[in-house]
Formats: sequence, structure tokens, C-alpha cells
Amino acid sequence: MKQGLSLRISQHLALTPQLQQSIRLLQLSTLELSQEVEQMLDDNPFLEVAELEAPREEFGLAQSDTRVREDDRDTDFATNSVAGSQDDMRATAQNDAEFPLSGRDEEQSWDGDGTSEVRPDDSEWGGDAPARSNNLGDADAMDATELAGSQESLQSHLHRQALSLRLSQEDRAALHFLIESLNDDGYLEDTLQSLAEGLAGTDEAQVEELVQCFTVALSLLQHLEPTGVGARHLGECLALQLRALQDFDHGDPARQEVVEVALRMCAQPMDLLARRDVRRLVQLCGATEAQVKAAMALIGRLEPKPGRRFVQVERNIVVPDVIVTNVGRGGQPKFRVQLNPDVMPRLRVHDIYANALKQHKSGGRDASNHAALQQRLQEARWFIKNIQQRFDTILRVANAIVERQKSFFVHGELAMRPLVLREIADELGLHESTISRVTTAKYMATPYGTFELKYFFGSGLGTETGGNASSTAVRALIKQFVAAEDPCKPLSDNQIADMLKEQGIECARRTVAKYREALRIAPTNLRKTL
Repeated sequence: MKQGLSLRISQHLALTPQLQQSIRLLQLSTLELSQEVEQMLDDNPFLEVAELEAPREEFGLAQSDTRVREDDRDTDFATNSVAGSQDDMRATAQNDAEFPLSGRDEEQSWDGDGTSEVRPDDSEWGGDAPARSNNLGDADAMDATELAGSQESLQSHLHRQALSLRLSQEDRAALHFLIESLNDDGYLEDTLQSLAEGLAGTDEAQVEELVQCFTVALSLLQHLEPTGVGARHLGECLALQLRALQDFDHGDPARQEVVEVALRMCAQPMDLLARRDVRRLVQLCGATEAQVKAAMALIGRLEPKPGRRFVQVERNIVVPDVIVTNVGRGGQPKFRVQLNPDVMPRLRVHDIYANALKQHKSGGRDASNHAALQQRLQEARWFIKNIQQRFDTILRVANAIVERQKSFFVHGELAMRPLVLREIADELGLHESTISRVTTAKYMATPYGTFELKYFFGSGLGTETGGNASSTAVRALIKQFVAAEDPCKPLSDNQIADMLKEQGIECARRTVAKYREALRIAPTNLRKTL
């Protein structure tokens, strides 16, 4: 093989650290951005949160050295002694805003001029954002986390009831063990045999003794509140609630008969009840069709998950990135789009550290340290610039969406127009992937509620007039049709497709079924009222 040298010209795209960080910040949600900011504040000493300063009174400096008269001194002392304590209480109720961020590669080189002097853009960014407070009216009020933690759990509720029972030490221990073995829905997933084997191991005599003890404890557990707790499966849970109704109501023979039919239905496979197979249930339960329908209506009012109300569900509050308000007067609608100041971090470069680095003369051993500090300073400046660029891009995209979907903000989702990412990208001169990053996990507060920016994008369906109808508007129409249907004769997918055709929208039955499932609307047989 002959060796040689040759020249080749090629083009390739290289992403600088600044560009990589800009792309990463653009696709972060509000919560992820706050974590990123918090991480950067911990790692970079040149970055700080800009504090809000109280407005300075005009006469404060001019009269700072003026002597106070004796008459005013007594009055000021009496006034400040009362107002000062109130100001201290208010000051303790205020919390400084904290803004969080994710990790970065410290080995990356942040290109720049390398200077350390304070730049004009090193001042505070996001200064219009007010400091967040805890919104507590008094010192005894609790925040949302404390309120959620104060909710009683299912196990605590059952243990409190068990204290009122006169039990032996063995039965109380067995009941305590079964209560702790319940899942969040209140079901006992493991069998008594498996629970006993988990405690006794291979000792068959001890396993049998534990099973007998657990059987007694299970009977006690199933008589506690909420009714149905301690069931092994759904049928047993419903049967426990039906027996409680049977014990409570003795005066109506017809109702007792319906309860008996419902108990026999709970002994059958649950899929028959889920499919509302009335004909099959009539044969298996030996009852009339009217009794089976009445029993199904009674079962439908029972609670399939007794522990549901004790589960501490984490409520994720959506904080909008953009706020849209109607500022038009009269019949002329006009909408103003603005960034939410609560999600905008107020960051700036630390002036004292930047000036100290500028005045420091680097040389000898300190040259490498000085260069590293200059890199961190440049990194802080680029971080502030990239965050500002992130919010500017979000605002531009939001303005373009509001301009295209102005009918939605006036008439609601039925007036939504077809819109794709490429239209906004072409209008703003951005790439389609950039618009996708901006509209993901970013939310807009509108007069009709808070929506993700992706909500305003949807494909178009053909109409008889040759135009297009948004898929979001078609979903809204389907929801409207189902809400107005006769519960005894619910609309089928074919009927909904025909109704859409009457509105001038060409929509196939399979498309209607897909939209109905996306809206979590049950099929016709499950929506029908017996």
C-alpha cells in the first residue's frame, strides 16, 4: 500500500457551549429551569439573585443630618414603637425568591473576549419579576405541603378504630399486621397463607396457627370503616358494602330483593358486569331483567376503592409561562401577551467579585487561577443572556399563536383554526424544531383556562366548502354532541360522523372513534342508561 498526503475540504456544524446551553434551556419546563438556576447559583460565584430594593425617599439623604426638634422626637418615638413591631412581623412573613438549574460541563470553554470588567449587560435581568412570598396571613397558617401532610392515612384511620376493640394481644398484633399489609386502595393483595408463610417460614404448625389468627383478624378488619376495606378482590369489596346496606335497611322488601340479586351478581365474573351483559346475568342469577338492571344501578353507586379518599394525591399546579389578557374595549377584541413575572429568574453578575477580578493582576502561579475565574465570569454572562433569549423566544412564539388563533380567544375551542409548527417557524424565521422545543411543557393562561402551547396546534379536516377545520374544534364538537345525547339512546360513532357531515366536516367513523377515545368518552354500550 502506497502512503501519501492529500487535502480535503468539508463543511460540518459545530455546536459551541453557548449554543448547546441555549438549546437545553429552551426545552426545559418552568420547574426544570428553576432547578437549573438554583444549581448555577450554587456553582458559579459570579452569579447572584438581584434583590428588590425599597424606593428611596427623595428627602432622605438631604435631611439625614438635620437635627430633630424635641417635639418631633417624642412623637416619632411613640409612632415608631407601634409601627416598628408591625414592620418586624411583616418582614418575618416575607421570603426571598429562590430560583433553581441542572448541571453543566465545567470542562467546556466559554468563548469570549476574556475580559473581567463589568459589562452593561451584567446588570439585573428579569427585574420586573416581584419577589415571591409565602402568602401567609398569619404565623399559624400552614403551606400546601404541611396541609397535605396533615391528611390522615388509611392505616392511621384503621389503627385508631382498632384501639376501641377489646382484643387479646395476639389478635391485636394480627389485626395490626393486616392493616399494614393493605394497599392504597384498601385491598389485601396477599393471601393469608402467603402472609403466614412469610412470618413462620417452613414451620407448618405455626403457619396453620397464623392462618387461623389472620382469619379472625380479617373478619374484624372487614367490619371497620370505610366499608369494603380488607377485601381480596373487587367482588368481595362490593359484597361487603352490599351486606352493610342489607343490615342497615330492613323495612323495604323490594330493596332487600335487589340487594340479594346484586350479591349474586358480585359472585359472578366481573367482566360480565363491566360489559353490562344483562342477558347473561339474568341466566346466572335467576332474576328478572328489571331486577338485574336495578342491581346494576345499585352496584354503580358503590365505592370500588375504599381507600381512595385517604390517598394523598400529589397535585401538580401548572404555572403559566405566558399570560394572555383581553385589553380591548367595546366590541373590538384586543389581546395582550406578556411573560409571567413569577417564572422569570432575576439574575445578575456579582459586581464586587467582577471588579475584584478586574483589578487583580495575574502573573506567575496565579495565571491559571485567573484564567479559570475569567471563564466562570464569562459563563455567568452567557447564562444570563441565554435565559433572556429563552423568554424572548417564548414570547415571540406566543404572540404568533395568539395572532393566528384569535378566534379561539374570542369564541372558544369551537373556533380553533388548523395550525402546524411550520407556519409559526416560517413566520418567525426559526427552525421547526425550535418551535417544537418552545411549545413543549410551556403553558399559556387564557380567558378560557391554562393550556399547553402545543394545544393550539392541530391538523385540519376537509370541509364541504373546500376549507379546513381544526381537529381540536372537531373534538369539541364531539364532546358537545355526547353531552347533549339521550342517555337511553346514546350516539354511535357512525351517528356522530353523520352529524359532523351535516356541519360540513368530512370525518370518518374511525377518526371519530379515535377522537372519542382521546377525550376518554366511553363507547355507546357503556354510556347507555339501563
